[in-house]
Amino acid sequence: MSDDSQSEARAFARDALSTVAVGVAVGAVLFAVSGVWPPMVAVESGSMQPTLERGDLVVVTAEGRYGGPAADDYGVVTANASEGYGRLGGPGDVVVYDTPSRDGSPIIHRAVFWVEDGENWYDRANASYVDDADSCAELLYCPAPHAGYVTRGDDNDYYDQARGIAPPVRPDWVRAKGQFHVPYLGELRLEVQKLL
Repeated sequence: MSDDSQSEARAFARDALSTVAVGVAVGAVLFAVSGVWPPMVAVESGSMQPTLERGDLVVVTAEGRYGGPAADDYGVVTANASEGYGRLGGPGDVVVYDTPSRDGSPIIHRAVFWVEDGENWYDRANASYVDDADSCAELLYCPAPHAGYVTRGDDNDYYDQARGIAPPVRPDWVRAKGQFHVPYLGELRLEVQKLL
């Protein structure tokens, strides 16, 4: 191998290692600030429109970080208790959650209110979002089978718990909460995910 070829190979290796080192450093800083990995999620549906569109990238943090003034013991502010605090275009926090019984990607929806185990939450619910139910008995997760959050996508005309998407969201099912978003940047992640 000639001296020029060796020099080019070393330069390439140095550039590649520098790029990897920068990537690792950026990842470490993002993890340190957010407290969660991955620190960004791509929006996969239109359920949070117009605030979040499919393909937007949402920067998330651990639920206990950067809580608003009305944050509960888990660091989440529900829309009904927001006291003027809001994230991502509406009152309260938008949470990323995953239930043990559900396959697929986590859901990113707004935490609307908290319910206690056994609570008839129908009486506290906004009648517009209970999917035409006339009583607690007509809702799958009412009375609440356990304590947790009632959630809803901003563009959905029903609570997740009214349609059977998820039971009340237990705090340990919450993986993160959204802080801000970058339009369209999540498209790349969604395209790569299709290939895998």
